[in-house]
Amino acid sequence: MSIDRETETGSNAMAAARGYRRIATEEAFATAEMFELYRKLLAQGEPLDRGFHSLWGFYLGSPSDRARRIIERLQHLDEQRISDMDASGIDVQVLSLTSPGVQIFDPATAVSIARSSNDQLAAAIRKHPERFAGLAAVAPQRPAEAAKELERGVRQLGLRGMILNSHTHGEYFDDPKFWDIFAAAEALDVPVYLHPNSPSNELIGPLLQRGLDGAIYGFGVETGMHLLALITSGVFDRFPKLKVVVGHLGEALPFWLFRIDYMHRATVASGRYAFLKPLQRCPSEYLRANVFVTSSGMAWAPAIRFCQEVLGIDRVLYAMDYPYQFVTEEVVEMEHGPDSIEKRRMFYQTNAERVFGIAPPAN
Repeated sequence: MSIDRETETGSNAMAAARGYRRIATEEAFATAEMFELYRKLLAQGEPLDRGFHSLWGFYLGSPSDRARRIIERLQHLDEQRISDMDASGIDVQVLSLTSPGVQIFDPATAVSIARSSNDQLAAAIRKHPERFAGLAAVAPQRPAEAAKELERGVRQLGLRGMILNSHTHGEYFDDPKFWDIFAAAEALDVPVYLHPNSPSNELIGPLLQRGLDGAIYGFGVETGMHLLALITSGVFDRFPKLKVVVGHLGEALPFWLFRIDYMHRATVASGRYAFLKPLQRCPSEYLRANVFVTSSGMAWAPAIRFCQEVLGIDRVLYAMDYPYQFVTEEVVEMEHGPDSIEKRRMFYQTNAERVFGIAPPAN
């Protein structure tokens, strides 16, 4: 079934014909006011956050076609985005504020911009309820207020979880001072999407020197470390019902399960690190019980099927990574193989409906 034919016929009809909807679960947007504040930060000169300046100094300052197209598409929450969805056979996008979101700002600004961004996102969803769902942005700089904004986003705005764009000024969420945010997510029974950020100042040096600080490698290094730190900190022992979603097929952690379990067990037994404590389970069990992974930016069937095998077919969700990796032919990667219609339906539709609380289509 061709992408062109799907565009002609319409999303609902083609979803019915193929037997499932395609729900893309890591799709970015940005607001004009946030970009204006980004430009002001970039204009201040000496960077306080080297990764932010590397990433957004390029996208907001480069004349390249790639940078221009991405900046334009990030700010579209209407016909242009839906046209792109139709052209690539995407029925629903789960939208979240692009990285680093509000986590680069001072606390007061972060709180204000998170609230404004959530309001704008909710308005777009109300306008296109069959095509968009969304995740709330919060300001971890003030954890208690972040928890309140998540509750407002879920209960009042109808958002489906929370986006955390990894570190906040070099601080990571394995620090218990942030755990009010996880308590709120668990109480509301909504997922936390742990999205990459550029590596923090302490991590970025050799990566930046070699042009590897971004999506090619540095994002995965930074976010894979962050997820593993959450596990080893005991966050899932403290919040056993917490659900965390991670893109890019789990930032490589599924491929390290055996070694992570072995070395965690050996290191805890040795007493080498005071902060590495025994857990109620081995690390791989938390990845299978509390973590979901999406295929964002990783449209490669062998790797997707490996994650389905080692984590479970109910733990792997489809994502495109729009607009950063807007490649229409990648959408159907998992439809060119031996998988059953039910397995495809789980990957593209029903896993996302269950994790994000998205209502199935009406019969």
